Amino acid sequence: MKKTTFILVAVSAAVLAGCATVGREDYKKAAQEMFFRSFETKGIATVDRLNQDEIQAACSEAEMNGKDLDEKLRARLEAAQMATIKPPSDGKFLGDWTKAEKIAQSGVGMAWNNKPGTVNGGNCFACHQLTKKEISFGTLGPSLYNFGKIRGVTDPNSPAAKAMVEYTWGKLYNAKAFNACTNMPRFGHLNGLTETQLKDLVAYLLDPKSPVNQ
Repeated sequence: MKKTTFILVAVSAAVLAGCATVGREDYKKAAQEMFFRSFETKGIATVDRLNQDEIQAACSEAEMNGKDLDEKLRARLEAAQMATIKPPSDGKFLGDWTKAEKIAQSGVGMAWNNKPGTVNGGNCFACHQLTKKEISFGTLGPSLYNFGKIRGVTDPNSPAAKAMVEYTWGKLYNAKAFNACTNMPRFGHLNGLTETQLKDLVAYLLDPKSPVNQ
């Protein structure tokens, strides 16, 4: 996850500052060892969460070097992530938008003190504005207010809206398919949200009756 990336970068920088004469691979290894020693399994938060997959490792490496990803590497990694996106099991992308605000507001889930089986929230308001009435929201991500309205979605069930509906589903399912080093969680790919929750959020973003588009 991106949070893991930031911590790893900070630890690496600290080790580098104290080991200026040590080779790059040596300090990188030392930083990783220090990083893993500083965490322990607690509740449902297990140490294996620190293990990075290929795309996370590539983005961490690029950030530590102060460089962007190589374009060919970026294209390959994003294509691999795109291949992970699965459509809804019943073929229906739209759920109940009236249930989605609770999902968007909730930051519950996947913490060490959550019990197994806890229903996760999306915590969307931590990074995005979604409705006009919201007076406090994060700005790490772009405003999603009027998401469907701006994109001309007057009926998300219409054939004309098909591409936007599928794009919205895909972005929620695995945002790294569209931007390799994005901060946005891979809600579907990493099972952060259920299929039903994802459907409800797609409807929340696109339905003209949703407060997002008022």
